Amino acid sequence: MNRGKVRTILSTFVLVAGLGSACQGQAQNPKEPYPSMAPLDQYLMDRTAEIALARTAAPPAISGDAEVLVMGPHGYETAVKGKNGFVCVVQRSWTAEIDNPNFWNPKLRAPICFNPPAARSYLPFTIKKTEWILGGQSKAQMFESIKTALDKKELPMPEPGAMCYMLSKQGYLGDPYGHWHPHVMFFVPPTDAAAWGADLPGSPVLSDDDPQDRLTIFMVPVAKWSDGTADATDAH
Repeated sequence: MNRGKVRTILSTFVLVAGLGSACQGQAQNPKEPYPSMAPLDQYLMDRTAEIALARTAAPPAISGDAEVLVMGPHGYETAVKGKNGFVCVVQRSWTAEIDNPNFWNPKLRAPICFNPPAARSYLPFTIKKTEWILGGQSKAQMFESIKTALDKKELPMPEPGAMCYMLSKQGYLGDPYGHWHPHVMFFVPPTDAAAWGADLPGSPVLSDDDPQDRLTIFMVPVAKWSDGTADATDAH
């Protein structure tokens, strides 16, 4: 898989950041597919369905005892109390980078399950971004809010060991990737990808620097979805 595709995928679902050419090429298209936020109800889900979808992010042995958040009209709220410190949510499109063409895509649903360090140090970004957007901030205002919060240390740096599962076969990570492939991700303070052996020929580790959230993300595709079925690994 080329780095352009990796960047678009990474930035779309985590939220998270971006890797270049494919994303930028789409963002410069004058016929932008999602130029502004859709009506709120297009981003909302039935509560029971959202809980079930969030749990598909990780194997049942993990997600079954995890806390589950669902998104309401004003932000995320706890729908199910957890027992193991993991937190599962369904992220929406505005966790993407500012120039991602899927930023306002109302179809995007990204089930993700954070381990305890990531729940404490990465999940707050998802929660705050969602509160700001649903509170009426523009895309540019939201990213300025992130910068201000980081400068004031109101948002945390990644804790050691922060990672997440994204193993849902039912998610939709944006056009044209669908649910892409099952994978796990690791969140660390900005670092050199070479220290992880990332992005090298034959390496299963992909990397991305996210200057907006001030972190580096490492992504590792895995062989099976959360339901135990095999992924088509030859498509990576």
